Amino acid sequence: MTEIEFNQAAATTLAHIEQALEDAELDFETPADGIIEVELDDGSKIIINRHGVAREIWVAARSGGFHFRPQDGGWVDTKDGAPLYDKLAALIAAQGGVTVRF
Repeated sequence: MTEIEFNQAAATTLAHIEQALEDAELDFETPADGIIEVELDDGSKIIINRHGVAREIWVAARSGGFHFRPQDGGWVDTKDGAPLYDKLAALIAAQGGVTVRF
């Protein structure tokens, strides 16, 4: 995957995440290009960002950090192969008690 292809795929994915967060009425900010900070009711955050050097999407949550690489038109966890949207939904539910559908 070229850098241009990665950036396009990551931008599309991050836009999809933003829309799902809006639909779930969650508070979030985009302090810089490629970064989404989700603020949960308890004041904790989940941060999702594009990491261009590694060509991955990274997620930081209370339970840990997760790296997702592009695979078969989606993004999968580099450790356990879980799809990004499934893992992110589970992290938000566990940390914030909110259901998000991606």
